[in-house]
This record gives sequence, structure tokens and C-alpha cells, in this order.
Amino acid sequence: MPEPRKPIVEMPLRVRYHECDAQGIVFNANYLAYIDMAMFEVERVLFGSHQAALDHGVDVVVAESNLRYRAPCRYDDELVVAVYLDHLGTTSLIIDFEITRGGDLCTEVKTRYVFVDSKTLKKAAPPASVREVYAALLPAQAD
Repeated sequence: MPEPRKPIVEMPLRVRYHECDAQGIVFNANYLAYIDMAMFEVERVLFGSHQAALDHGVDVVVAESNLRYRAPCRYDDELVVAVYLDHLGTTSLIIDFEITRGGDLCTEVKTRYVFVDSKTLKKAAPPASVREVYAALLPAQAD
């Protein structure tokens, strides 16, 4: 039996009133803001800060996101955004996010990020120092 995935980060957050729509549910675009906040926490855990990550000469930009809403979140809900590395390519990585409330899955997000040169913002392979940090987080492959 494969081991369960271990998140890079589990970021707690509480839904604020202004994040909800007229139906009293978190407005859909705010889930992307939540995962963006979680990615800054990933950089803090892996590199010390966002600036320290940029000091390696690369940044990441969102190329694609897919969201699946499983249960509505509402004002004052206490959520946790768990972040997992799914795939590391030559110039991109795929990150899975799970947003839960009380252990129940509310939203799943799969986002593909592309590495870019931090000065020119042109697509670029990350340096070995960055690649090694992410590679260490890849799930073990089944034999």
C-alpha cells in the first residue's frame, strides 16, 4: 500500500466576510487567491522567503489552473490549504491543492506553474539548486 502524500505546507485560514458572494458562499475567484497565498508559504518553507526564492534567478507564473468545488465554504469557516507537488518537468511544475474544512474536502485545485527568469520573465529551466529542492518533494514512484 502506498504511503499517503505528505503536504509541503498546510496553511490555515479563516474565510472573511468580504470573500463571500450574495449567496453567502466564498466567491469562486477567491479560491485562487487562497492557493496563491499558500504558494508564498511554500516558498517560505523551501527557501526562507519569496525574495530568497527569487534570489535563485527564477520565479514561477501560473500557466493553468483547474478547480473542482466539492462543498461550499462560508463566512468564518476555518479552512486548511494543503499543498502537494504532483509533477516536476524541465521548465514547469504541477501543484495539487486541497482545501478542507474540519477534515472534509471542499475544493481541489491543480495548477501548472512555469519557471521564468526573474528579471526577463521569459521561460527558463530552474537552476539545479531550485530543481533539487522540488525534486526532493516528489512522491515516491511505485515499482
